[in-house]
Order: sequence, then structure tokens, then C-alpha cells
Amino acid sequence: MDFNIDSWLNLVIRWFHVMAGIMWIGTSFFFIWLDNVLQPEPEGGKGHVGKAWLFHGGGFYQVEKSLVAPASILNSLHWFKWEAYVTWLSGFALLIVVYWWRADLYMIDPTVANLSVAQSIGIGLGALVVGWLVYDGLWRALGERAPKLALGISLALYVAVAYALTHLLSGRAAFMMSGAMLGTIMAANVAMVIMPNQRKMYAAATAGGEADPRLSYQAKRRSTHNNYLTLPVIFMMISNHFSMTWGHAMNWLILVALFVVGIGVDHFLNSRDKGNKGVGYAALAAACAVLIAAIVCTAARAPSAPMANAATTSAPVAFASVQGIFATRCVECHSAYPTSKLFPIAPNGMKFDTPAEIKLAAAKIKLMAVDTNAMPLGNLTHMTADERATLAAWLTQGAPIPSTVTAQ
Repeated sequence: MDFNIDSWLNLVIRWFHVMAGIMWIGTSFFFIWLDNVLQPEPEGGKGHVGKAWLFHGGGFYQVEKSLVAPASILNSLHWFKWEAYVTWLSGFALLIVVYWWRADLYMIDPTVANLSVAQSIGIGLGALVVGWLVYDGLWRALGERAPKLALGISLALYVAVAYALTHLLSGRAAFMMSGAMLGTIMAANVAMVIMPNQRKMYAAATAGGEADPRLSYQAKRRSTHNNYLTLPVIFMMISNHFSMTWGHAMNWLILVALFVVGIGVDHFLNSRDKGNKGVGYAALAAACAVLIAAIVCTAARAPSAPMANAATTSAPVAFASVQGIFATRCVECHSAYPTSKLFPIAPNGMKFDTPAEIKLAAAKIKLMAVDTNAMPLGNLTHMTADERATLAAWLTQGAPIPSTVTAQ
């Protein structure tokens, strides 16, 4: 009896991670929106920021924000921290189970860098730790004195990280580790800055004193950073499904571009909520322009080497050669009855047992095994450049199947 423990761990942890992430991201967007729509009242008193009325679920809500605690604080005070902690913990577990457990498949691309498993994991873990330390140190040093300078340096450092990761790890892993680094910064903001500052504010309030106003400012700034990172991180979480991004020769530039798109969309939402519609629509227009540029970049790239060589090949490719490649390099996983221990069923339902199944998947084959080296996964079955060239020539000739095997 085979329980497929690896697959079930992947499913349960991923499901838990997505659920926690939805709660955290929803909380982030709600409170940023709330801050943007609060209306100050003349009689608000000391520390009063604003008040808002909400209507949801058949009832009215009145919300007021104050930087000074009321005379009495209810025991049911909500802190909003576990969404962040559970998202990060489940995400880190997912990294271990999926990426680091099989680093030879997911982390390493010999055509990018000849790394050992330990080196690839060390680079990924180092990105999480060093990313947080550098970010936190930068904003502690410059956040209050020169926030625009800190922002500019942060963006430049992210470009450098994106370039470095895509030139050390597989494209798929580079995108995922970039998202994990940003997610670690977000969770650490909650654990290391926002929550400690709020505890100090709470302690001062319950003792009848006044908290240092910088505590509120620092917590709010880190919360805003988290909000702006949410959309880029969501893209990086799902990027492994889109090989035209991480499999591109300029994948680091695609990563940076889509990072900017996410921030631009977020700035549009926040600016619109504040009433700065002109700024918001300018940010949205810029985000759309960058997105279009990224799409054009992936569409207009030069043909892959196999496709370029195939264009000059006139001799017909025997389908037996094509089918032989699939038999030795692909059907270990992509079969009705996979023999690979990695996949108990064919990934994405893609099977190459028959000529008809191979023909049906021609466009996907071109994307995953010819235009990019995304498949075979980690090139575990050692597909050669000559074999990719054979597939490219067959595809260029229209992916023909001889009539004698069409019905198989």
C-alpha cells in the first residue's frame, strides 16, 4: 500500500499556507484601506486619528483609531499576528518539503551554475537571513532621517538580489526564493518591529503613561511595507506555473518587472482610497506599461537554439525518433502508469504513452522542452541538446504523426 506521503505533505502544507496567506493579506489590505478612509473629527480628543462607518453582513460598524489608549482596554483586544506567523511557518515548511528536500531537481540548474545540493540550499537560506538583516538595518538607519533614500537603496538591492539568484539557482527556484525572502521580511516585520512596538505602547497605556510616538510611526511604516510587498509575493508564489517567466534568458529582468507591476497596482489602490486619484491612475498606467513590456519581452525573444537550428533542417524527422525520446526521457513521469517515485500520477495530467497524446501536447512540449529547459524537471533523465533539436525539428515540420500510428 502506497500512501504517497510526499504528495500529501505537499498538499496539506500548501493548503494551510494559502489559507493563512489569504487571511494575512486580507487583514493587511483591510487596515491599510481603513487608515486611508478614516475621517478626523474635531471632538476626537488627544491622539485621535479618525473614525469610519462600515456596512457589511447586514450590520453597521463604527471604527475609531487613536494613538492614545482609552481609559480602559477590553480584555478581548485583538493583536493580528498569527496570520503572519502561520503563513511564514507553513511557507518555510513548504520550502523544505518541496524545494530543499529535492534540491537536485528544483534548486539546481547545471546550465546556470554547477552547485551541490548543500550549496543551493545554503544560497536559499542565506537569501532569507541576509535579506532581512540588510533590509532591517537599512531602514533602522535611514527610515526616519531619509526614507526616500532608504527606498531607493532597497529597490536597487532587490534588483541585485534578483540578478544574483537567477544566476545561481534554477529559474524556478530563483523566483520562489525571491518570494520567500520578501515573505520572510514581511513576517519578521511583524515579529521583530510591529508586535514589540505595540507591546510597548500597550504597556505604557495600561500603566497610565504615554508611549513614544516613534513606536507607532515605525510600526505603521513596516505595516505599509508589508502591504506593498503582498502582490509581488503572490506572483512569486504562483510563478512556478509559468515557465515563460523564469525560463526566459532575461528572467531576472522579468522578475523585477513583475515586482514593479505588483507595487504599482498596490499604489493605485492605496492612492485611490486616499482620494489621490491622479497619482493612483498614473501608478496603474505605469504598472500596465511595465506589464506590457514584460509580455513583449517574452514574446519577442530570439528563437531558442534548437528552434533556430530546426529552421535550417529540411530532412523529415522520423516519428520513431521522437517517440524514442519520450520513451526514455519523459514517460517515467508522464504516463498513465508512472515509474518515477516522484509522481504517483502524471503531472498536470500530461501523458505521452501514445502518438496521439504526444501530438496533442505539441505546443506544451515546445514551451517546456524546446523554448526552455523547464522539462524534464531538473533534467533528471538527462535529455541532450541533440534530442531537443530533434524535437524542435519535428515541431517545425508540423508535429506530424504517420497515418499508420495515428489511431494508436
